[in-house]
Amino acid sequence: MDNTKIKTFGELKKAGYTHQPIKDELRKNLLEKLSKKEDIFPEFWGYEDTVVPQVERAILSKHNINFLGLRGQAKTKMARALTRLMDEYIPVVEGSEINDDPFSPISKYAVDLLAEKGDDTPISWVHRDERFFEKLATPDVTVADLIGDIDPIKAATLKLSYSDERVLHYGMIPRANRSIFVINELPDLQARIQVSLFNILQEGDIQIRGFKLRMPLDLQFIFTANPEDYTNRGSIVTPLKDRIGSQIITHYPKSIEIAKEITSQESTKLDEKSVGIHVPELAKDLIEQISFEARKSDYVDVKSGVSARTSITAYENLLSTAELRAIMAGEKSTAIRLSDFVGIIPAITGKVELVYEGEQEGAERVAAILLNDAIKSLFVKYYPEIKKLERQATVSPYQDILDWFYNNDSFELLDEFSDAEYQKELTKIKPLDNLVATYQPEIAKDDLNFAKEFVLWALVEYKKLSKQRTDEGYEYLDRMKSF
Repeated sequence: MDNTKIKTFGELKKAGYTHQPIKDELRKNLLEKLSKKEDIFPEFWGYEDTVVPQVERAILSKHNINFLGLRGQAKTKMARALTRLMDEYIPVVEGSEINDDPFSPISKYAVDLLAEKGDDTPISWVHRDERFFEKLATPDVTVADLIGDIDPIKAATLKLSYSDERVLHYGMIPRANRSIFVINELPDLQARIQVSLFNILQEGDIQIRGFKLRMPLDLQFIFTANPEDYTNRGSIVTPLKDRIGSQIITHYPKSIEIAKEITSQESTKLDEKSVGIHVPELAKDLIEQISFEARKSDYVDVKSGVSARTSITAYENLLSTAELRAIMAGEKSTAIRLSDFVGIIPAITGKVELVYEGEQEGAERVAAILLNDAIKSLFVKYYPEIKKLERQATVSPYQDILDWFYNNDSFELLDEFSDAEYQKELTKIKPLDNLVATYQPEIAKDDLNFAKEFVLWALVEYKKLSKQRTDEGYEYLDRMKSF
């Protein structure tokens, strides 16, 4: 039966509809999905065994929730996903400002209307998408914004005295009755404003300009906070923390594979296939490794966090860099080159917060260092370690490549090279072909050129070759010749 066709309170009662608070509603729907073995939060990669079970336990316990974690850890995204646990539609007293339940009205308007019309009280239906409210906590938020205030215009228009409850203008929280209400960056809310939430969370009554109203608001509160905010910009007052049922700690992806899934899912602005760009798996690994390096770098404020958006926007910039290069070369398709990674620097510099040493180096220099560190970290996963000191009798697997550079003049990879010219130039270094074939025998043909260039960059980082940027591209030299 389509309940939304019901238009009066009497019809609603005859249909057997029963009132349930929002926390019971979320719990009921969660239990139903769990019994059917549904994957409730499929898009939260890496949270399957950590955050998601904690969220499910909090919902089953009918708790208000505080998501505590660094930036870019999908705290708000998780809060928004909880709407899928709501009923599709709920009935409200028609004309109510605060989604009054006809079975349990709390506003004077709804109480008076039901007393007057009884079973003929008109009913309207609210979709679950309209039952999600979100407020970013900022220092300028007032009690009137959240709770409400006296509306002098309403008093004058209706010719009511200020002692009449009908002159009240409800704030965001009462208007979110029977809904999910999210306050992002909770520590940024002034302490005196946080205090105004005490009774709403625990006792269910509010005060507006001397009006002491017993309004048992029906709300699922979700808060988000950054742990650094406790000491830097503000703090969550202890009595408020005490009233929040579950505090759930979020985290960054713990592996490259999970991070790649997140980037692939979230970078919807550009699709590699639609723009005709082939992205080798190693290039995708490198994008994610840069964020992993940043999270442990001495130049980056680790406590501030390195958002997952760093990898997402870097990936989008990488595609755009290759796309632009292909357009300039008159080609309809291309493959990512390591030199294209210079295009991701703007995506990194705006996402990482530097410490003093990082500021001294400069944001662009730090971004380049992170890229180079990522190359070194990934290199040892595919090729033998390059040691600073090796016995003279030891034959290095890279010696043939180094000898090639010693016996030849400088080697250049120009930005203007077409894909065919780029491949032809790399093919000149026969020992490079042999090395990649030996240690990556199953590499895809389309990924081969990137792998070769990757080896050259790594040899530079390990001080075996020299590389310098020219106006036209990159020039590689034997280290002795470079001097």
